[in-house]
Amino acid sequence: MEQRYIQTRFEYEISLYLLFESQFLTNFGMSDFVYIFLDESGNLDFTSDGSKYFLLTSVSMKRPFNLLRLIDDYKHDFLESGKKLEFFHCTDDRYEVKSEVFEIIAKQVNDLRINCLIIEKAGTSLSFRDDTKFYPSLLKHLLNIVLLDELHIGVQDVVVITDTLPSRRRNRKLVEKSVRMTLTNRLPPGVSYQVLHHQSRSHYGLQVADYCCWALHKKWQMGTTSWYNKIQPAIRNEVVFQKFPPVGKD
Repeated sequence: MEQRYIQTRFEYEISLYLLFESQFLTNFGMSDFVYIFLDESGNLDFTSDGSKYFLLTSVSMKRPFNLLRLIDDYKHDFLESGKKLEFFHCTDDRYEVKSEVFEIIAKQVNDLRINCLIIEKAGTSLSFRDDTKFYPSLLKHLLNIVLLDELHIGVQDVVVITDTLPSRRRNRKLVEKSVRMTLTNRLPPGVSYQVLHHQSRSHYGLQVADYCCWALHKKWQMGTTSWYNKIQPAIRNEVVFQKFPPVGKD
């Protein structure tokens, strides 16, 4: 019996958006917006039971989102083959899916700019091990690096999107305040910004950030570089802090 696959309203709207985006940018040129997607890896357990490293990773890109369009195509190819896939999450995805997504990212690696902070947790100051200090400070350091990189290529608007990760902290407002203060202090006059907290399943950009952060985590935590090699050409900065915060900074 013939099977029919009916898109959810969300998938339908995503497809319409990608079509509109392609037509709009073809007619009116490249976007002056830069999108910065954030993801984390590791845990905030600073005992011997916790992860050795904590990673905070950003993936920056500008429209048109050619990479995200290819990932959307792959998702629907997967669905049309009779398999179920709601969204991509590297830790949980099957090897078959993981391999294909990394191949797609590798083919479009020039669309991305990746920055990552790697914190050796054992070297974190005791006074900074509370997540209300550790996480905002880490975000500030990463955004300072990312913005310095992005402003060189010329942007007029900055959109920072997180995987709702601040909402898991005890003080979400402190995290958002740190992001906004950093953007306000680092961006030149005339450059506007937005800070958004979305579920990863709502945006392929967040799912790509998840894949990139996972590959970096595998390299640092486990010494595995096969996945990392797929994204390595897009890495702008990979900064390791053996002591955190750096001396003289917070």
